[in-house]
Amino acid sequence: MGLELFLDLVSQPSRAVYIFAKKNGIPLELRTVDLVRGQHKSKEFLQINSLGKLPTLKDGDFILTESSAILIYLSCKYQTPDHWYPSDLQARARVHEYLGWHADCIRGTFGIPLWVQVLGPLIGVQVPEEKVERNRTAMDQALQWLEDKFLGDRPFLAGQQVTLADLMALEELMQPVALGYELFEGRPRLAAWRGRVEAFLGAELCQEAHSIILSILEQAAKKTLPTPSPEAYQAMLLRIARIP
Repeated sequence: MGLELFLDLVSQPSRAVYIFAKKNGIPLELRTVDLVRGQHKSKEFLQINSLGKLPTLKDGDFILTESSAILIYLSCKYQTPDHWYPSDLQARARVHEYLGWHADCIRGTFGIPLWVQVLGPLIGVQVPEEKVERNRTAMDQALQWLEDKFLGDRPFLAGQQVTLADLMALEELMQPVALGYELFEGRPRLAAWRGRVEAFLGAELCQEAHSIILSILEQAAKKTLPTPSPEAYQAMLLRIARIP
């Protein structure tokens, strides 16, 4: 059995790993785990990843559960082009610097609009408007930091070439974009950065990876999204309650 990747392209980090593997020709057996349906909380999946999160990589008996760790593992295992995860110590440190900040300031912030507009209403929960406004403010602040601290006058977040940092950032920002947020309006440097990253990845691969999330509002409006399982329902309530 080759490498198995458990994923759902609704998930930002799942898309990052998927795009990285496809772009670099890494052979993976794809195992779709439906997040909306709640399959990540099933007994079967929890035996693979007790955290119940995606993506998850299985390489024989070795299981890896965090997207940044998975990307680094694949980069090293398959010796992908150096620009992704540079061998130069300081260049690599810049990638780690961004990934650390990303986990603190991006990861839990830019996914909230999906809960507000799709997942909350799917289970009959309305997120209070004051929380929605706080999230908008948090996204604006994070975008400013992203632009000023990490991008600056460089073409990419960690230097002169695309790295894992750019891929992780792009996929997180695509989440609210798919829900109608004009994140790049009035931010020409970030808009140009997005254009460079997408041009490097290729339009066909981006469309393939983003087609599901770009259609999720339409699915919600047509009521074609699946009904979450009872296990997922409880987890969704807890996640919504934790929105600051």
